[in-house]
Amino acid sequence: MAAVGLEYRFPAGPFLLFFESAFTMLTPAEELGLGGASLAGRVRKAFYTADSKSLHDLFQNIRRECSQRHVVYLRAGKLETIRLLPCPVTVLPDQIGYLHYASLVIHNALKRLPDLYIQDFAVRKALEFTEDEERWLWDCWGPSHQESNPVFGRLDAVVDFTSPMWKESLWFVEPNMSGIGGIHLAPMCEEILTELVFPLLNSQDGQLQLETGHDIRELLMQEMLDHLEAIGSSGRTVCMVEPMDVDSGIDEQGVLAEYYHERHGITVLHADPKDLEDSGGEITLNGVPVDLLYRDYSVLDLVKLERAGKSVEPMRRMFRENRIISSIAAELDQKNCWEIFTDPQFAHYFGADERQVFRRHIPWTRMLMERNTSLPGGHSGDLLEYVRSERETLVIKPNRSYGGEGVIIGIAASESEWDQAIKNALEDKTRWVVQQLVSIPVYEFPIIDEDGGIHLEPFYIVAGFAPTKYGVAILARASQKQVVNVAQRGGMCAIGIGRPPGRLIGPERLG
Repeated sequence: MAAVGLEYRFPAGPFLLFFESAFTMLTPAEELGLGGASLAGRVRKAFYTADSKSLHDLFQNIRRECSQRHVVYLRAGKLETIRLLPCPVTVLPDQIGYLHYASLVIHNALKRLPDLYIQDFAVRKALEFTEDEERWLWDCWGPSHQESNPVFGRLDAVVDFTSPMWKESLWFVEPNMSGIGGIHLAPMCEEILTELVFPLLNSQDGQLQLETGHDIRELLMQEMLDHLEAIGSSGRTVCMVEPMDVDSGIDEQGVLAEYYHERHGITVLHADPKDLEDSGGEITLNGVPVDLLYRDYSVLDLVKLERAGKSVEPMRRMFRENRIISSIAAELDQKNCWEIFTDPQFAHYFGADERQVFRRHIPWTRMLMERNTSLPGGHSGDLLEYVRSERETLVIKPNRSYGGEGVIIGIAASESEWDQAIKNALEDKTRWVVQQLVSIPVYEFPIIDEDGGIHLEPFYIVAGFAPTKYGVAILARASQKQVVNVAQRGGMCAIGIGRPPGRLIGPERLG
């Protein structure tokens, strides 16, 4: 432990104070975490030194821009403007680099699950697949997917960028491998803060320079162009498909289609899957041949559509021909994928680097049922007995729903409520998972109250990482509830990438 000298100048003259410090013993990761805290503190100081009128104008302008730029959620047929919190969540470039690495490792492992599912009955037993979904997988998974398997997904995670132990705070809580929300919303939030907030911060602190990261729209477009080249397609007509008759959810495919057409000059169509046709050897929409589909539509939705008397053969053919993003591999999109990554019986399928990422950043997860399994700590035991006794360290979730629906947090539930949740999960025909509870970081953000006053309120922050070989895009969501999701009336916040204002200096670096 080294003595650090700090010089303070008082009216009577300079004094040199020495104290024992562990600063010089920090690991690079800890130094990085402290740099993140320093950057966040400097941004907050710059934000709060702005005058009251500037801040009130800023809040109004942000809300106006959100409405104009379609930062909205469709609820019961009505568009609701999503709240965008005005102060950015700051991240360091080195942190972005590690997040890209870790999320890409997990993403690539998820893409290999269809092969494991086909090869290993134990994997099949662990994952939840209906007979209909399995038939589609056998029918549509082919040799071309071994060469190019396009999956564009988002990994939801929690991480405290301001902690000295920030890597230990990084936990990926669930995968979303197809039709992810936020591809339009995240860049719009970043644009609004770049235009309105970053200049305000810079006016208060001239050395503070923030920028935004990868545009998720462009990462998706590059994936689509790469895949068209990989499958040898001479055309570049893309069709974005989703259910067109729903009255709730993220409403962004239409504006995305317009954006891609205007920016990249390619033909981008927008349709419901039932509107596609098989026209003499080509899949078409209103007579226009389609080269590639981007889908927000699951196989289970296609099964329902077929049972309603609608033809889904164009979609089936596009899956077989490997002309859909995300591919049929994304049908293994369920929270229980994490069991494959955290159960020692499957460890031999993954390399040392993958297993290290799994150990550090994927919480223990199991399908909730009567059985013995490996428990946290490495020993085996009765799963239900463990779940009942460790309520405060666990969370119960529906395996395949989304939007934060049905999540039961053990520490927030009474013992009787927890027992009832276990009973309900065991009786439900759809399956549920139990997962190690992870700490969700809390940030304070300024808000305007009904009287026009500005004050701080705490918000839980959950991030979504969309990795490709070109980079990682980040979607950040905020809520005053522990279940963080825009569908649950949460808000959004934008990421600002910057460098720390300075480094901690020990005495050996002075002089």
